[in-house]
Amino acid sequence: MTGLAFLIPVALLMGLTGLVAFFWSLRNGQFEDLDGAAARILIDDEELPVEQKGERG
Repeated sequence: MTGLAFLIPVALLMGLTGLVAFFWSLRNGQFEDLDGAAARILIDDEELPVEQKGERG
């Protein structure tokens, strides 16, 4: 029974911490552009020129 007296407040504290972190992320715009992050992987970067043989300095 003493274990529950310890575990219930710990569980409530962890839940409250998660809720605070969730609302903090909402307020700071972490969920603003979900589709942009998914499409960003499909966009090609600018290609860098390939070095010619013997041009290394």
